[in-house]
Amino acid sequence: MKKLLVANRGEIAVRIIRSAKELGIATVAVVSEADRGSNVERLADETVVVGPAPAGLSYLNHDAILDAARQTGADAIHPGYGFLSENAEFARKVQDAGIVWVGPDPASIDLMGDKSRARQAAIDAGVPVLAGTDGVLDTSQDIESIADGIGYPLLVKASAGGGGRGIRRIDSRAEVRSTVEVAQAEALAAFKSDEVYFERFVNHARHVEVQIFGDGETWVHFGDRDCSMQRRQQKVIEEAPAPGLPEALRQQMRETSVELARQARYVGAGTIEFLYDPEREEIAFIEMNTRLQVEHPISELIAGVDLVREQLRIAAGEKLGYTQADIEFEGHAFEFRINAEDPDNNFMPSPGRIETLDLSGGPGVRADFGFSAGQVVVPFYDSLLGKLIVWDTDRDRALARASRALAETEITGIKTTVPLMKRLVALDHFRDATHYTTYIESVPGLLGESA
Repeated sequence: MKKLLVANRGEIAVRIIRSAKELGIATVAVVSEADRGSNVERLADETVVVGPAPAGLSYLNHDAILDAARQTGADAIHPGYGFLSENAEFARKVQDAGIVWVGPDPASIDLMGDKSRARQAAIDAGVPVLAGTDGVLDTSQDIESIADGIGYPLLVKASAGGGGRGIRRIDSRAEVRSTVEVAQAEALAAFKSDEVYFERFVNHARHVEVQIFGDGETWVHFGDRDCSMQRRQQKVIEEAPAPGLPEALRQQMRETSVELARQARYVGAGTIEFLYDPEREEIAFIEMNTRLQVEHPISELIAGVDLVREQLRIAAGEKLGYTQADIEFEGHAFEFRINAEDPDNNFMPSPGRIETLDLSGGPGVRADFGFSAGQVVVPFYDSLLGKLIVWDTDRDRALARASRALAETEITGIKTTVPLMKRLVALDHFRDATHYTTYIESVPGLLGESA
């Protein structure tokens, strides 16, 4: 691997470029016309403009990105996350073009991208799952009776879903058919598939996950994470390791995740996601993400590994060179997603010019950002500006460091989620890890009146 094209933008593109440079790999950035002059363009060795602002004409344009790779002589493509990262069709096109795909085999993307098939693969690997339908829902059947058998409340979920889309809650038999129809319409619009399935709803659930990695012969995990602080089923704050888990459950979660990766012959970085039911002290498989996750830095900090570097090594044909016994975990880490949004106005996006971008530093503080002061946040893409990541020797010390780092962070010119982060880290429920996935929406006064 001599030249890597990064098929993404913002902070993750910057992140990948940095690891590639440390390995002596030349880098190519692809940017839309709206992203000219970005940090990605400044840091990459070469830049190709792949289209106008709309993502479908630029960052999702298969032909334009492959043409950029050919034009620059790039022999590998890293998709980051989002955009084309879990697109098996694009991965196949990359491989057919004789270019290295930095990610899992397209067959793995197909398998785990189908939530109902992934659920069955989890069952086969001994991973605990929630009560629900086996396979996709056949709406010609008596779906009300199927829902009755699972029990209320329950969720109808898009089989090809992701990012919290295509998910609806059902509280009674009378809601079943109409809610399924709405979920199917959402799924078809978002994922071009109206396949859905049922799954038991967990009240006050926590979202926990395991970072796995494999080279085709050896499979390991890099610990677990908690991603329970969410808004609209989108993660806001993550931490590693997950606090307050019974150790037997933690071990079961880690071991069965590795077994699932092994049985799937998975290659590269992936994440196995679970729901934790604190009342029953049970974990259950949700899905597998066949890509690098936004929250990967906290796993890097507790495990002492550069996951992007590992991805590049494995894609280049190397082997891991170590086993689970060689991986040691130390300390506790938090990640705060800083978005260009107004949390007190229903999380409305806040595009515009950044006037001030003063980021914290000091021991155990890392800032992964895709923007600098003076740059413009355009309204065409995800609102993530960057991530503030902190580490210390235990959770209490990491929380104190996080509070200090957030207090030092100042971004002006646009609205951001920084003020919300400051409020969240001061809450007793966050400090004692008794928050849950719908916590932000359930706490009166936490958000502004119009939120």
